[in-house]
Amino acid sequence: MAGIQNESIASTLTLLSNLPDLASGIKVRFLGCVTNYSTKTATLTLEHNYPPGNKVQAIVDAGLLVSSLKSDETQIGEWINVIGYIQAPRQKLGKHSNNIHLRTEVQAIVLWSAGPLKLDGYEKSLEQQKLDRQQF
Repeated sequence: MAGIQNESIASTLTLLSNLPDLASGIKVRFLGCVTNYSTKTATLTLEHNYPPGNKVQAIVDAGLLVSSLKSDETQIGEWINVIGYIQAPRQKLGKHSNNIHLRTEVQAIVLWSAGPLKLDGYEKSLEQQKLDRQQF
């Protein structure tokens, strides 16, 4: 079986607000707060207000994981980590005055509770990584 490789594609660690800038098919890892969960479609809506005022939502299809989801991973207000693939072109939805949201659909392959976390440290760390990449 020479020549066969069983390597996993690395995910790109990113802020939820950067998801709309990524192409379909990219494997991503991000953190978000559950703002909605549909048991009918196994779809989570995640948000992360960083940078402040962004209107980005991740619409996460958790259908592949439904048999292993824990109740705390779908509760509104819970912070979760997601690894998955960008699925569809982003859409602007929800034209209620200035309440326009930019939604990115993600097919989750893994998700888990973030547990206790220092959100400001996470945000600063990813911003620093972004700055470091821009220097190269």
